[in-house]
Amino acid sequence: MEFRGFYYPVDLAINKEGRIYGLNRSHEGDPRGVRICMFDYDSNYFGAFGSVGEEDGQFTWATSIAIDREGLVYVSDEYTDRISIFDSEGNYLRKWGEHGDMPGQIDGPASMAFDNDDNLLISDHRNNRIQKFTKDGRYVSSFGKEGEGDGEFNLPWGVTVSSSGDLYVVDWRNDRIQRFTSDGEFKSKYCESGSDEGQLNRPASVAVDKSGHMYVADMGNDRVQVFDPDGGFVMTLEGQATVSPWAQEFLDASPTEASARYESDLRVALNARTGGTYEKRSHIEHLFWAPISVKLDLEGKIYVTDRNRHRVQVYRRV
Repeated sequence: MEFRGFYYPVDLAINKEGRIYGLNRSHEGDPRGVRICMFDYDSNYFGAFGSVGEEDGQFTWATSIAIDREGLVYVSDEYTDRISIFDSEGNYLRKWGEHGDMPGQIDGPASMAFDNDDNLLISDHRNNRIQKFTKDGRYVSSFGKEGEGDGEFNLPWGVTVSSSGDLYVVDWRNDRIQRFTSDGEFKSKYCESGSDEGQLNRPASVAVDKSGHMYVADMGNDRVQVFDPDGGFVMTLEGQATVSPWAQEFLDASPTEASARYESDLRVALNARTGGTYEKRSHIEHLFWAPISVKLDLEGKIYVTDRNRHRVQVYRRV
């Protein structure tokens, strides 16, 4: 089917009916894959919408996607610093947003999430703050400033809201997660820089389940880490992808491609003295390679957007 599949995906959102919206940013200088794919957990495909550009319903550097209580789809674009809004079928409705550093202006909307009052929280990346807006774009409040102290940020990225209403912010360049009240008051922070268990290297996204466990896309370390509600390390997910139904259909229709794949060593043993993490991730297909987003559905399944491998890996907590 036309446009089925992913091309450098950066985020996804899941509505109440289980429909998934996958945001494809594509690659700098190669805009062919810019679009939003609609599908579900069972690999049913419902089409795509959006394209590259600056006109209504288009994106240039798409960064994140979120869904409000009505099922409307919001997409952020860090090139135009605007938010575009679509209905559940992908029909363009409206847009808002203005570049700048004054209250209500945006400079690099890196992530979005709706709070428990259905206000939209935006991680205002280059302004080092989190801003809150009504759904129609009216500015409500903001918190944060540049720095390394409690409640300060250095290029914040992911933002999410727990069932209790607390806000969790991925403080990208400070390699940590910060937790705030719904009003933006600092509560706690988790993790430090590094590649050991419980450490982070340029994290991009965080999701929080009903029990308070955190799932962090530790993108610089090519892994997802799981933490308990107090920030204690629980486990690491490194990726264990198999062939998806979409990929299998392609292989069944392409004997030459299928033959090359089946004859390849996809779990190659690498020389531990060379290459490091990059070589491992780029050569071993089932592993994560730049996991950039983590989202949960209503059943608690964990969806990891695996950017450089153009796929989504799904886990179920046991």
